[in-house]
Parts: sequence; C-alpha cells; structure tokens
Amino acid sequence: MTDVKKVVLAYSGGLDTSVILKWLQDTYNCEIVTFTADLGQGEEVEPARAKAQALGVKEIYIDDLREEFVRDFVYPMFRANTVYEGEYLLGTSIARPLIAKRLIEIANETGADAISHGATGKGNDQVRFELGAYALKPGVKVIAPWREWDLLSREKLMDYAETHGIPIERHGKKKSPYSMDANLLHISYEGGVLEDTWTEHEEDMWRWTVCPQKAPDVPTYIELTYRKGDIVAIDGKEMTPAQVLTELNRIGGENGIGRLDIVENRYVGMKSRGCYETPGGTIMLRAHRAIESITLDREVAHLKDELMPKYASLIYNGYWWSPERLMLQQMIDASQANVNGVVRLKLYKGNVIVTGRKSDDSLFDANIATFEEDGGAYNQADAGGFIKLNALRMRIAAGKGRSPLK
Repeated sequence: MTDVKKVVLAYSGGLDTSVILKWLQDTYNCEIVTFTADLGQGEEVEPARAKAQALGVKEIYIDDLREEFVRDFVYPMFRANTVYEGEYLLGTSIARPLIAKRLIEIANETGADAISHGATGKGNDQVRFELGAYALKPGVKVIAPWREWDLLSREKLMDYAETHGIPIERHGKKKSPYSMDANLLHISYEGGVLEDTWTEHEEDMWRWTVCPQKAPDVPTYIELTYRKGDIVAIDGKEMTPAQVLTELNRIGGENGIGRLDIVENRYVGMKSRGCYETPGGTIMLRAHRAIESITLDREVAHLKDELMPKYASLIYNGYWWSPERLMLQQMIDASQANVNGVVRLKLYKGNVIVTGRKSDDSLFDANIATFEEDGGAYNQADAGGFIKLNALRMRIAAGKGRSPLK
C-alpha cells in the first residue's frame, strides 16, 4: 500500500500507538490524523493532543463518545440479555464497532484513504475494527502495524521510541503487569500471572470493585425504571444512558458486584484467560431479565433466549455492522415495546438479588396464578386433555414397543 496518502489512526497516546504514529510516518511517508475516544475509561484523553502535536500531527480528533456508546451500543446489546459463552458481558467487544464507525467518519471528513489501529495479530480486536471498517467503507485501506513490523516486545517498542525521540512518559509507579482495556461498561485484565489458568488472580488487581467480603454488611436497595427495555431512571431520578451506567458502576462497585474470571474462546482460534469487572452491566442484566419476566410473552422470551447466543457471537466476533446482526436487532427491539416498569434489587456482598418487579404492562395475573380459590378464572380440569394430547406421540411409541425403559 505504497500509495497511501492519509491515515486515520486510533490513538491513545500510550507507548504502542505513539510508536505506531511515528512508524506510519516513516514507513508510508503519509499524513496522519489521530482519533482519541473517551468511552469512559477513567483516564484523561486530552494529553493525547499534545503528544500528537509533538509528532507533527495537524488534524487531531478527541471525542467524548460516552453517551453514544451506552445509548447506541450497550443498551441495544442488553435488550437481548447478551452473554458470550454463558458468562462474558462483552465489554471490550461492544466498544470496537463504535471506534470503527468513528474512524470511518473521520476518514470521510478528512479525505483519508486509510485507517490504522494498534490491535495485535493474536487478538479479536483486529477482526472487530476491520470488519466494521470494511462494512462502512468497502474501499478503505487498513494498516495493522503489529502484522507488519518486527517490534514484537515492549523492549523493542521502548528502544524505537528512544531512537526516534518519541515522547513517552515514564511513571514512577510500578507498571501494571496486565494488559488492560477499560470503558464505561467494564475493565478487562489479561497477561501476567493470569496466563497460568491455575493461579488465582491477585486481589490488588481490581480497580472498580471492593472485595465482596469487605463490602458493606448492610444491603443496598435500588429501583430501576424501564421504558421499552432501557433503564431511564434510578430510584425515580431520570438519567441519561451514560449517567445510568456510571451510577450503577459506582453502586455495584461499592457492593463487590461484577467480578469475573473466565477462559474464553477467541475468534482467531486460541483460548484466552481474562478477568473482568462489570459492576453496572451485571446489575443491568439481572434487572432486565426480571422486568421481561412479567412483560414478555412466554414464546417471545424463549425465542429471544434461543437467539441470544448467536447474537452474542456476532458481537464478540466483530459482526456488529453485519446484515444479520441488524436483522436480529430489529426483532429484539420490537420485543421491547411493552418492557416497561420498575425492578427492585438488593445488592449485597457481590450478589444482585431481585426483590420485586411491577409494570402496567405485566402479563402476570394473580387471579390465575394463585394457589387459593380463583373464582373460576382457570378450569383445572382442562389440564387433563392438555396433558394427554402432549403425551400422545409417546403413548403411541410405547404401544409399539418403543418404551424408553427398554
């Protein structure tokens, strides 16, 4: 791709992307546009501007995407009760399509013909960024330095930075031994001692959540108000999507909620152990299932559960912008029309306990479900024929000598 003229780089200002910036200038002799996203990672993003300017960048984008992230990506995903491989709440995966979208928007605004990212050739993120980019701009060129260069260790990156005068801050504090990714939905930890699947994660690794044993001895009660499947208020106070997730992270973290230690199957073929903190998301998942339990038709709820693993895999593997994910999203969103009401939760030492749910759209009928006399609302004699009809095929098979006991 020697004809590349201008590249939009997903730029954090850290060691990797600072080296990438200089490497792109030297290798491709092209103009660089940097894009830094604030997704609620809890770190200042503005310093990236000075670092980019020091390397001669003229066009610098620093965008606060927190509201868009939660409103247009996190919330739609949670309407589907999305969990990958039974446990992972997809905190890293769901941020990548937004970054890809913004990279392409900036490329269109600035006339860039290529984008670049700092994802390695071993991980899922390269797939997510590039699938999204190609879906949104089919002819875009993608430069993935980790698949091209020989700077395959931190030591080599540091040597390159020093040789080329790249300003890299050296903090006095000890560097985290983990590879970390953070946004408003979660923090992930990989590498270090976690590469031994038998070694317990270290307690001082966690950033957002207190140890459940040290969480308050008195439970915290909260009430979440839902409108069309999305949380719109906490304890009656209306909030924006990003405000909701920020507050749930705070409350959940204080109560030791949302820690996870798993081994997952990456799309590129390898298994990877990771630890995750997702306090707000853990609360959201439990509460959403609770409000759906009284507002969704049985078969609609069951169909959603059957389709969810496919939907989760699409997000994990980078197919957010695919036609099949968009089709599934339309169906999921349609199911949420009557998912309105309030869920009451008790948060206690790492546990999220549903203690109540109510809705004007509830399908729960106490007159029918009661164990007391129902005044004829339900004719129990009807159950006999229902059972016999459902047993018919098994009765026929048994009559032909096909008893399951043989």
